[in-house]
Amino acid sequence: MKKKKVVIIGAGPAGLTAAYKLLKESDNYEVIVLESSNDLGGISKTVKYKGNRMDIGGHRFFSKNKEVENLWKEIMPIQGKPSFDDKKLRINKKFSKGGPNPEKEDRCLLIRNRVSRIYYANRFFNYPITMSLKTIKSMGFINTITAGMSYLKTIFIKKKEDNLENFYINRFGKKLYSMFFEKYTEKLWGIHPSNISADWGVQRVKGLSIKKVLQDMFKRLFHIKDRNKETSLIEEFYYPKFGPGQLWETLANMIEQKGGKILKKHHVETIHFKDNKVTDVICTVDNKKVKITGDSFISSMPLSELVLNLQGNQKIPKLVTNIAQNLPFRDFITVGILVDKLLIENKTKMKTLRNIIPDCWIYVQEPNIRMCRFQIFNNWSPYMVKDIENTVWIGLEYTCSEKDEMWNMKDSEFKNFAINEMVSMKIIEKDAVKDAHLERVKKAYPAYFGTYSQIDKVIKYINKFQNLYCIGRNGQHRYNNMDHSMITAFEAVNNIVNNKKDKKEIWNVNTEKEYHEEKIDEKNVH
Repeated sequence: MKKKKVVIIGAGPAGLTAAYKLLKESDNYEVIVLESSNDLGGISKTVKYKGNRMDIGGHRFFSKNKEVENLWKEIMPIQGKPSFDDKKLRINKKFSKGGPNPEKEDRCLLIRNRVSRIYYANRFFNYPITMSLKTIKSMGFINTITAGMSYLKTIFIKKKEDNLENFYINRFGKKLYSMFFEKYTEKLWGIHPSNISADWGVQRVKGLSIKKVLQDMFKRLFHIKDRNKETSLIEEFYYPKFGPGQLWETLANMIEQKGGKILKKHHVETIHFKDNKVTDVICTVDNKKVKITGDSFISSMPLSELVLNLQGNQKIPKLVTNIAQNLPFRDFITVGILVDKLLIENKTKMKTLRNIIPDCWIYVQEPNIRMCRFQIFNNWSPYMVKDIENTVWIGLEYTCSEKDEMWNMKDSEFKNFAINEMVSMKIIEKDAVKDAHLERVKKAYPAYFGTYSQIDKVIKYINKFQNLYCIGRNGQHRYNNMDHSMITAFEAVNNIVNNKKDKKEIWNVNTEKEYHEEKIDEKNVH
């Protein structure tokens, strides 16, 4: 029987997951993945620079969806022995029995502590905000009382959630919103939260609120297990030894071993269709045009580009084209900075190498600082840093738009600007900087303003194409987490394999849909 040909646009988490799932489900498919760049993993790639590694955006491997978690573990097993810092610090964890030794084997998921805080008014606050004595002391008595009264007001008087500002106020109160969300959100998106759809909050913040934070504190105090804990409140996560890109590179190898093809530097420029079916795509490869036909097409390229690249025997409605053309994105710049040491001290009870602060990342809420967040790669994995015992490798993150002044700065100018911001915050000394590296990512974050309010019309039009499936963050123009993107791939494959016509489940992913509590087999941990 002739195999059906499936063409997948994009080799990010969604595209690679779809390819592997198809090849694993059946021998009836020929799978080709087209990637415009020379990298794998999309924004989840790992950048290598002089022996140090950068995680673009920071990727925790945690999901309530067991199909997602099981695939991660299939690609890379959980560590069975202590990592370099575990050994040095004598940290005990529930390692997987028979799992790999990260000191000797590369293909493994590390078990890491999730620590992230907010830097605001020259002080550190837990993220998400906790109502601890330390928080109250840092906020001040009057601010704490005002925040409490403001939150109590929201219990009785709810605002209409027609924008992101009201979404946050309903969950945290106006005082905490103004302190920790308003200016940061405006910095992140370049627009005030009152002009952003509440859909972003639903997608990213979901059930998190002061109520959830207080419930979590109570359950931890009395050691009550909570299988429905909000993702933002989790305390541990998995992480590939050499960063997220390592996992996706490993999966790509598994795809090729199963007969799948991954073609890099194949930039899709045109998608041809006839009636209600896509027939082929035209790629640019080394300045040449290459035509690739298929029976089914899965797209994780930006939804706006997909619509604008469509060509066929029917005219695309002008309204659909206009909406797609004006779907907004935020672009991303990150600067890796290698320093001898940090000025800020570790005042937590968590042990770290050289006693640096234990955070994976820190949200910068200072309104006069353009930086949104900075990562400390030492804490993600000791293997991300070439000289882990003598240097600290940090990533400074900025969002902007391609037309912005920031985006168009020279690399050397931007590096200096970013370093000066860290110096002004008294995080580092300028003389401590040994090296720096800059990365730019276009269309990193789909935004929820502009024509986004009319995106349902684009989705309705795209769904008319019987053999076209949109998946992933950019493919659906949704700020998906990594596991969300993978589930959209699962659903698309399910549609293809079972010849389903309704695509609603692809667009309406739920990370908790397949969640089942797993009993820990004490024989398999030590």
